[in-house]
Amino acid sequence: MNIQPIGFVEAVRARAEDDFWGGEEACISLDARYGSESLQGLEDFSHVEVIYHFHEVDPSKIVTGARHPRNNKDWPLVGIFAQRGKNRPNRIGTTICRVLRIDGTKLFVAELDAINGTPVLDLKPVMLEFLPRDEVRQPEWSHQLMLEYWLTKAEAQQSVAADRREDVPPVER
Repeated sequence: MNIQPIGFVEAVRARAEDDFWGGEEACISLDARYGSESLQGLEDFSHVEVIYHFHEVDPSKIVTGARHPRNNKDWPLVGIFAQRGKNRPNRIGTTICRVLRIDGTKLFVAELDAINGTPVLDLKPVMLEFLPRDEVRQPEWSHQLMLEYWLTKAEAQQSVAADRREDVPPVER
């Protein structure tokens, strides 16, 4: 199997981080093999699924069995296919992003959790009919893992500041 990237991510982040991807804007620049017509009509969709390659994961760090998500021993030992970690066998990631705009062969999206230079393997418009038709269920640990994932960095700073204020006893006069 030989898969060639269709483009690359242009993003502010140069390295992967666990949280605070909310509000991030990224650009997917298509490879020269693709003209602007390949994105034609995508602006009519609110969201796009971006399939990409975790290109900076060292192959020696790939997990094929079970591990604690984020190496947090408070969370259960679960198989690599029961989590969304980047150290997976084929190093493939997917994210559903909001379509912001298209400029020629550049697709601008919100909240793509991929770093600068990430190879994009494919793009697919999000259609309701392809989303789950039944209720989505997931274990409690996964909700805990995602608590701060989609916060913006500003929201995270406000949260930390609020926590600090709660830790300070009120001033008596």
